[in-house]
Amino acid sequence: MTLDQYRSAADRLLGPWVSVADRLGLSPDQVSVIAFLVAAGAAAAFAVGSTALYAVGALLVLLNGWLDLVDGALARHQGIASDGGDFLDHVLDRYADVAVIGGLTAGIGAYALGFAAVTGVLLTSYLGTQIQAVGIGREYGGLLGRADRLALIGVVGVVAAAYSEPIVAGLDVVGLLLALFAVVGHLTAVQRFLGARRDL
Repeated sequence: MTLDQYRSAADRLLGPWVSVADRLGLSPDQVSVIAFLVAAGAAAAFAVGSTALYAVGALLVLLNGWLDLVDGALARHQGIASDGGDFLDHVLDRYADVAVIGGLTAGIGAYALGFAAVTGVLLTSYLGTQIQAVGIGREYGGLLGRADRLALIGVVGVVAAAYSEPIVAGLDVVGLLLALFAVVGHLTAVQRFLGARRDL
């Protein structure tokens, strides 16, 4: 289950965004930086932990995910796609992941759970790029890819804005999301590892 398989469908909806970015004279790298700054804004909103700002954080996370598609599409449109731009995009994506999960963690004060969640997310991403490094190709598969995480954070942010009471084992919806990232993130990393081992 991963939304990353629908990247080609999303690419067809990017035209207006790419045109606006191009007319504004933005480079793909600049769009990548803007996407990261949007994620940092989401992290700050989540860290406050107020119901009103959860909705703001949710919208910013979804915007970050969309801009993460725009930068690549803009690079292809301008004919300047490069390994350097792809590298910058991946680095900023990882910082964005850490920032957003850190913000969610700070908002509810569940630091051990947040640590487990962020390590699961980082290992999932690491396995994807490591698989590419050994020559198999980029791996987006698994139980929970980045697009899935961003969509879930967006949904949970909206729910948390309306309801923040404990649901299970003293965890509210944000805590349950971090627990999901912790468990499924590590399982996805293992799934990617085993799949790559079979292909080597």
